[in-house]
Amino acid sequence: MAAKRRAVIIGVGNLILKDEGVGVHVVRELAGRELPSGVEAIDGGTATMDLLPVIHEAARIIVIDALRAGGEPGTIYKLFPEDLTCESERPLSLHQVGLLEVLGMARQLGGNGEAVIIGVEPKEISWGMELSPEIVAKIPNVIEAVFKELEGLC
Repeated sequence: MAAKRRAVIIGVGNLILKDEGVGVHVVRELAGRELPSGVEAIDGGTATMDLLPVIHEAARIIVIDALRAGGEPGTIYKLFPEDLTCESERPLSLHQVGLLEVLGMARQLGGNGEAVIIGVEPKEISWGMELSPEIVAKIPNVIEAVFKELEGLC
């Protein structure tokens, strides 16, 4: 069995739907930075099932995704998987559907990684590859939130 990674940062989202791709944009920004030993940043795109082996092996999972929760565009949320369903048990975002299932599958397979989700309130989800200016301005804050989550591991 492969050695467990200490932490994995996963950016999920659809790059062709403007702010929906914020997680991928953040992970690409992290690729140009030095990460602590044992930390890997991964572009998860929209293929959440493909992330099962990565999530299963990680001790800490940090997911970055667009999350519509009613705040101002660029609002940054820190959530845990159990926070992502409302009273009707419907997920708040399409990515969280697959992501929550994959996190649950990893647990059923013996993975015990601690997961946190950093959500960013999108301004615009429509055709286009560029982020809105409000979201671009918040990328440094999202990266700061990611490094804050890594503090206890490094």
